[in-house]
Amino acid sequence: MGLFSLPALGGNACHCSVASVSPTNPLNNCKKCFPAPRQGPFTYTRRSLALPLVLFTFSTPTLFSLAAPPSPPENSAAGCCLELYTDRKEGFSLLRPSAWIKVDKAGATVLFEELTGRGNNIGVVVIPVRLTSLGEFGSPEFVADKLIQAEKRKESTKNAEVVSSSERSGAGGLQVYEFEYKVDSSRGGMKRVFSAAFVMSSRLYLLNISYSDRPENPIDSQTRSILEEVLHSFDVATSSM
Repeated sequence: MGLFSLPALGGNACHCSVASVSPTNPLNNCKKCFPAPRQGPFTYTRRSLALPLVLFTFSTPTLFSLAAPPSPPENSAAGCCLELYTDRKEGFSLLRPSAWIKVDKAGATVLFEELTGRGNNIGVVVIPVRLTSLGEFGSPEFVADKLIQAEKRKESTKNAEVVSSSERSGAGGLQVYEFEYKVDSSRGGMKRVFSAAFVMSSRLYLLNISYSDRPENPIDSQTRSILEEVLHSFDVATSSM
């Protein structure tokens, strides 16, 4: 999916532990280490929606993967810790692999990529909207449907399929939607995409995680767990509440 250049502030010290990690607890930056392969503002008017346009702009070919010590599965995240990244200017935080590099990309608030150039990445975009919450736009299922429609309109998309959509509470009861879907593209091949979105102070925050998931080299359970951890960590920075 295509989401996503603002410099971000935030202490990115890695302290490996198995304690639970929460973006709202900056004293506990790293949850665990893991092995890895190398690898404009829009205007929203009710259901005419610009959200699909944003999702369409920042989509599938974008995210991360890493290098592996004693030969873990080829398609598994490895080689670094997850650490807390906080953008105090834009007011959001998330966990991200410490070994991934931050790169500039037009339209992206922040984008992290693996070093191997496999097209795996994590990106965030922040844009103004005429909403106070995602619920004003529709249910998670409704938004997921719009997202997939936008994907299918891309010339490079061969197929796109929603895997799941859900809702969770963020800091202070913030309404957060999460999505998982699969995309087969002529540009990036088979991708597994995890996305999260929330609205705060009339701004839409969108997280996009895109990871290679080819039939001959599917995502292993450990990598999936790590990607989901990043997904669930996306939240408003506590200092912005």
